[in-house]
Amino acid sequence: PLNNKDRFTIRRGRFKFDRVDKFTNIVFQLDATQDGVGLRDAFIQLKDPVFNTFTLTVGQFTKPFGYALSYSSGAREFPERPRFYQTLMPGERDIGAMIRISPPQYKFLSYEIGLFNGSGTNARDYDRRKDLSTSLHFQFNNLINNVEIGAGASYYYGFIRQNTNTAFKFKINSTAFGFVPKTDDKNIGSYSERRYTGLDIQLKTDGLLGKSSIKAEYVMGKQPGIIPYDNITGPQASRSFNVQPKTDIYSRNFKGYYIWFVKEIPNTRLQLIASYDVYDPNTFIKGKSIGLASTNTSSGDVKYQNYGAGLVFLTTRQVKMVLYYDHPVNEKTSLADYSQELRDDVFTARIQYHF
Repeated sequence: PLNNKDRFTIRRGRFKFDRVDKFTNIVFQLDATQDGVGLRDAFIQLKDPVFNTFTLTVGQFTKPFGYALSYSSGAREFPERPRFYQTLMPGERDIGAMIRISPPQYKFLSYEIGLFNGSGTNARDYDRRKDLSTSLHFQFNNLINNVEIGAGASYYYGFIRQNTNTAFKFKINSTAFGFVPKTDDKNIGSYSERRYTGLDIQLKTDGLLGKSSIKAEYVMGKQPGIIPYDNITGPQASRSFNVQPKTDIYSRNFKGYYIWFVKEIPNTRLQLIASYDVYDPNTFIKGKSIGLASTNTSSGDVKYQNYGAGLVFLTTRQVKMVLYYDHPVNEKTSLADYSQELRDDVFTARIQYHF
């Protein structure tokens, strides 16, 4: 914030109520921080009593997509999710309904599909269309001794409403390189696609040198965004919206991926952790081409790589401590604010208590 670069904040202050019965499950979770009290989860699950296969979830909850999105903050070794998830699905949750299929005779298989508002956490829906999110996951625990393998595939198809008469799409041909405007009154009330496709894999081993795990995920697709203005700066210009965008829509093709590594130190309560993640909001343009006037590009098109490493200390069954250092590296462009690497490294010290 302005005039304050050093401050204490509450990143997460959560209280969760979870009631589990034979055929129902009710979850209610609040998050209290210096910015106020917000609703995280509020949903009910109804389980199929006949086939023991289907589960219906209704309310506000995490959308079914990929691995890291639904990986609980309480269990996750890393302080934050990868940048592309924070951009594409900020808050992780949405309001909607989902069906989970997990046949008891095929315990390695689960499938989830749901319809959502698409506007995210604690947000009123601002259009009449719904977003589809679906995920298929496999989990094999006994294929090889002391090895667990998981893999999944995900798909998301949604929409962003256009509220102006000008839309921008990226073109590469003999006459155009960059975002090209198309102005037509018919654009008002039309929709731009949000389309994500993802693959994920997890590998866990338990040998003489202790437990280790490698997790990776790759997501690509199309993400509507804007150009920065007012208090929307830099990467926030390619984030998903929880309110109707006031300015022109820029349709970007993106890609993102991460690799997480966790290594247990034998005979201790310590874990070494390391990560590498990438988010490229516009795969059609790179480097010094970003920011050229003829391209209509902005800081919303800048690629980021992030290197991270840290240490986890499992002090007791209830308490976990994490020390972690993030080193983001932004793409160097022709934009004045992104002509060189920004000083935006982050050190995180986190203590978690579960009861």
